[in-house]
Amino acid sequence: MAATTSGALKAYLEGLGSGVPVFRDGPRPGQPEPYIVVTEAVSSGIDAAGRGDFGDPAAEIPIIEVATVDLVQRARTKTGAATTKNAERYGLAEALAHALHGCRLPAHPAPVHAVRVTDLDRIPIADNRVRHSITVEIRRSLLAAEVLPA
Repeated sequence: MAATTSGALKAYLEGLGSGVPVFRDGPRPGQPEPYIVVTEAVSSGIDAAGRGDFGDPAAEIPIIEVATVDLVQRARTKTGAATTKNAERYGLAEALAHALHGCRLPAHPAPVHAVRVTDLDRIPIADNRVRHSITVEIRRSLLAAEVLPA
């Protein structure tokens, strides 16, 4: 079981078998592309539409947590003195978004009711890198106790 949302997303994405390494909060120094970076708690807030009895201290408190999944790829590779070829894995970002939409993140320490993809952006080439940013809303329960990593 993961201790955090980013850990649960990392475990889920690694289980898809894309062969792309997944990191929480940033890649290790010198990491070659492609790689995926998961950032949790971009924002979190109470799910106003969720049910909950605020008079009961044991009641589940539903929240919506926003996280991002960034796919970073090399745009082109050099094939000769003045030639290049595309290195980007077209469609990979969409396949990741498709797999995330509707999943339940079984490794999360809190009950996850739904994951919804809300945005998919392609950031133009900079330094010969392409970044796709997938924004997800995670509807889950607010943790009632600290989770210690294994």
